[in-house]
Amino acid sequence: MDKTHRRWQDEYWLLLMQLYLKKPEGLKALYSRQMVDLALELHIPPAFLYEQMFKLRRLDTPRLEHLWKQYADNPKRLAKGVKMLRAMAGMGNAQEFYEGVEMQEESWEADFKPIAENAQLKPVMFILVLDLYYRLTPQTMAVETPEVQQLARLMKVSTATVVEMMDVFQVCDPYLNRSEIVLSPLVRPCQRIWKRFGSEDPERLAALAAQLKDYFS
Repeated sequence: MDKTHRRWQDEYWLLLMQLYLKKPEGLKALYSRQMVDLALELHIPPAFLYEQMFKLRRLDTPRLEHLWKQYADNPKRLAKGVKMLRAMAGMGNAQEFYEGVEMQEESWEADFKPIAENAQLKPVMFILVLDLYYRLTPQTMAVETPEVQQLARLMKVSTATVVEMMDVFQVCDPYLNRSEIVLSPLVRPCQRIWKRFGSEDPERLAALAAQLKDYFS
């Protein structure tokens, strides 16, 4: 990844410091809910913010050392600084914040936003289901399967929803050679995820899924 991001501003160190100091204090997981929420707020990928937080922990520069001394032991001052930053930058008001700047949603952002077909589901959920799909046989893609129940609990959806996704993935899977038509609103979302990851190395998908699970923890 590039060392800088076009939307990064030095003032954002305060936002990262506040997140770092939240209990349990320390470096937050790459796809933790808080990290992703901040990434969506700033329109900066979680991976970049994670790298910046790592720099913050190491106090890479004199500026970071100064900020740490100024704010780390004074949570009220830090909270006030963050509040002022958000107010001055117009954060929370995308139109004001990015006035005059051409905005284009990055692909990673869409993974964490509700799909049009079902506002309770996000593409990140389909990625986790596809990872589990590769671990099961068609006979075990059922509501009574413990792995299906565990994933459903993690994502706070019904086991029937997980099974429905897997049913559609079976139709997408060329190795199963299933030609029947599935009447489900999840066909298009499943097809989009299959197109992205269907030919992916299962081990690489598994590694990504393991990180994405932190979003639901």
